[in-house]
Amino acid sequence: MSVALVPAEGVLLGRAMVPGFLYPRVVTVRGGRVLDITAQVAPTSRDICEQDDPAAYVAGAAGTDIGAIDVIVANSWAAKSDARLPALLSPIDLQAVKAAGVTFVVSLLERVIEEQARGDKSRADALRKDILALVGTDLSQLEPGSPAAMGVKQTLIARGVWSQYLEVGIGPDAEIFTKCQPMASVGFGADVGILPISEWNNPEPEVAMVVASTGRIVGATLGNDVNLRDVEGRSALLLGKAKDNNASASLGPFIRLFDGQFTIETVKAADIALRVEGEDGFVLEGVSNMSQISRSPEALVKAAIGRHHQYPDGFVLYLGTMFAPVKDRGGVGKGFTHKGGDVVSVSTASLGTLSNIVRLSTEAKPWTYGASHLMRDLAKAGLL
Repeated sequence: MSVALVPAEGVLLGRAMVPGFLYPRVVTVRGGRVLDITAQVAPTSRDICEQDDPAAYVAGAAGTDIGAIDVIVANSWAAKSDARLPALLSPIDLQAVKAAGVTFVVSLLERVIEEQARGDKSRADALRKDILALVGTDLSQLEPGSPAAMGVKQTLIARGVWSQYLEVGIGPDAEIFTKCQPMASVGFGADVGILPISEWNNPEPEVAMVVASTGRIVGATLGNDVNLRDVEGRSALLLGKAKDNNASASLGPFIRLFDGQFTIETVKAADIALRVEGEDGFVLEGVSNMSQISRSPEALVKAAIGRHHQYPDGFVLYLGTMFAPVKDRGGVGKGFTHKGGDVVSVSTASLGTLSNIVRLSTEAKPWTYGASHLMRDLAKAGLL
């Protein structure tokens, strides 16, 4: 599946570091050129997403040409970046970063395997066969929370394989968790971080919904919800340790804002491709379709925001993944895990390609620029 790095059409919203400025600039793409559209009325990605019609605002915003998109994309690789040229950042800033878990059947079963293995990847292959034999039903046909799903739940409990992951996979309540803090996500070309203690981990290629404070979905982007299978597998109470680490949340390359040509229905029909290229010559590839998700994007957004929980600056919601790579790496039965230097690419035709390099979280660039720094810099520039 060959996908362009940046979609050739659509209204795109992003952020970039631009020479001459100490703070991130808000950008868009027109005719292969990147335009700086930072303005007092909307100096942040969050402010644009709060507009009545974000796509119309960006499409009509005056901008300053800062360079060709292919040059800026090439300069966004952390290892090759030249500070004299613009470089892309994560396309969000002040929004909360949330994630939905266990929304595809394949990843649901792998979560059960992680739990049963207690984080020991050497037991995964045998457990996978045993659990699949026990389940004895196509969980993808079940509507979460339905009477049929509750019937399967009782059957699985009787067989001794019920799990907290099955509870959120086919039960009435979706899993929604905090992936990282506002301003902590990384963008195209950045390093993504793996905790040094993890020996069993994988990428999670996902579509992420961009949601305004009102709960209205205004666009979408790509994400890599980096996953530490051994850490979370030891205990679900280690979810925060497994999911929220330096450089562990990747988003981008741009938000594509909803308009007449790009809608939530486009997202629901999207093919998501994953490619991992290792320095050892290892290649992992796969493609999944969003139609296989067990809960709709709208339902997941409603589980995150409402009378029960508000987000004054809006939020981004990873929708979950069906990828749980099991291709052996380094020997039969050893399964997949990352190695330093892996290049991970997540692609779909409507959103482009998000690529990152895997490092230890202790080796990735530290997160030092937060919301307070941005507010001070915008105030100094007269943009607040």
